[in-house]
Amino acid sequence: MSRKAWSQLGQQLFFVGPATFFFTLIVGIPFLLGMYYSFTDWNGVAGTVAWVGLDNFKAIFTNGSDYFAAFWFTVKFTVVGVVLTNLFGFVFAYVLTKPLKLRNALRTVFFMPNVIGGLLLGFIWQFIFVKGFSAIGESTGWSFFNLPWLGDEMTAFWGIIIVFVWQTAGYLMVIYIAGMTNVPKDVLEAAEIDGASKLQILRTVIIPLIMPAVTVCLFLAISWSFKMFDLNLSLTKGGPFKSTESVALNIYLEAFQNNRYGLGTAKALLFFVVVALITLIQVRITKSKEVEV
Repeated sequence: MSRKAWSQLGQQLFFVGPATFFFTLIVGIPFLLGMYYSFTDWNGVAGTVAWVGLDNFKAIFTNGSDYFAAFWFTVKFTVVGVVLTNLFGFVFAYVLTKPLKLRNALRTVFFMPNVIGGLLLGFIWQFIFVKGFSAIGESTGWSFFNLPWLGDEMTAFWGIIIVFVWQTAGYLMVIYIAGMTNVPKDVLEAAEIDGASKLQILRTVIIPLIMPAVTVCLFLAISWSFKMFDLNLSLTKGGPFKSTESVALNIYLEAFQNNRYGLGTAKALLFFVVVALITLIQVRITKSKEVEV
């Protein structure tokens, strides 16, 4: 090997090596161990581990009604959450790319909820739903604020949606702003000269040119929605009667509350495969719609 090749190898090891090492240690090895434990009956504590093959996966499909109920709730939450968080993020970005005096301040305000941890955010909103809304309802008499926001299946679902969108829309807003600011000004000016309306410019010029940002935002929103755990735990704990239990919370309870670590990792592996397939399809579809100027 020549000196130049050794130099390149050394640079790669110096810059990429530490990140690769820690990624393998923190993500790669636990993932492989999780795959192994999904084929065992380990309870997460015992020193002995017995190989059970596909028994955990058979149990999921034969006695996994709670798991599939949680999966159905997660799918509904993901569809609504992805649509709303991208819609609000896009609208915020579109408005805040205009020459407004408070543009920078509003960008900061909309992004700040993303900085707060999910558990803390959930407990804050739990107080708002239980105490704050009831106080407003008593003082105003509006029935909207007197709803059992975390005590009914339908209102609890929308309560989690509200907090999720409030937390994540600001992050997607930043990505959409970056995409919109990179749209060539001469293209927009040419569309205006040709007599295109604001809506036509948005639909036929801006949206096609920011499709790379749409790809990233959809990927992030789908990933966040499917893996939603902290808000679910802090707001409803899966209640009432497991009606708002997400897949991530179901896996957590199975592994660490029921002490069935093998079954929990089997559920996690199955969940990983489904989410990976959905995100791959989404990225492929949105990538095909990207255009270049």
